[in-house]
Amino acid sequence: MAFDYKKEYKEFYMPKGTPSIVTVPKMNYIAVRGSGNPNDADGEYKQAIGLLYGIAFTIKMSKKEDHQIDGYFDYVVPPLEGFWWQGERRPGDAMLRTDRAGRRDGVSGIDYACKEDFKWISVIRLPDFVTREDFDWAVRKATAKKKQDFSKVEFFSYEEGLCVQCMHIGSYDDEPATVYAMHRFMEEQGYALDITDQRMHHEIYLSDARRVAPEKLKTVVRHPIKTMGK
Repeated sequence: MAFDYKKEYKEFYMPKGTPSIVTVPKMNYIAVRGSGNPNDADGEYKQAIGLLYGIAFTIKMSKKEDHQIDGYFDYVVPPLEGFWWQGERRPGDAMLRTDRAGRRDGVSGIDYACKEDFKWISVIRLPDFVTREDFDWAVRKATAKKKQDFSKVEFFSYEEGLCVQCMHIGSYDDEPATVYAMHRFMEEQGYALDITDQRMHHEIYLSDARRVAPEKLKTVVRHPIKTMGK
């Protein structure tokens, strides 16, 4: 049986439909940065997804190549994830705070009607056995094999730390209600939102939006937090 990160680390990939607090350790990712509406058929986001999976499957299938990765074990490619903010400001301005009706509460936030203003870092988690040298090999291999430019792909290390998270079921545009519940819960537990230029709104996509109805999409929504008053 191939190692499945979703099943082995359920606290990070399969939270309940009610908010919870989690501490996320440092992880390494394949990453592509960009901007624009993720729904554009020929947009930058769709191109980024192709680049990510090109490298992800090159690494997964490295067991059949001359380059043998030390410590390799068979695994399921982890789900697509994304860090998001909006506009020209840093991610710290993308608070995603809403009231019960889904309206913004006066702070800078996400305007779902202006998807063309999105900024994002799209990522796929790397197994811990993948070093930067292995990653660089995969980029060279994919470039040569697919005759495609992978120069936008980067090795990205990120330690998320203390967060509030929740499983959101439904359309991406309906996330504000889940975010509101997360923020209310964290405040009840003595925490404050801590989105900064280094700590961002995070989504993990457990459903294929091409094959799953919008009302059934499963998305982990995660926000960084800190102890209130700090």
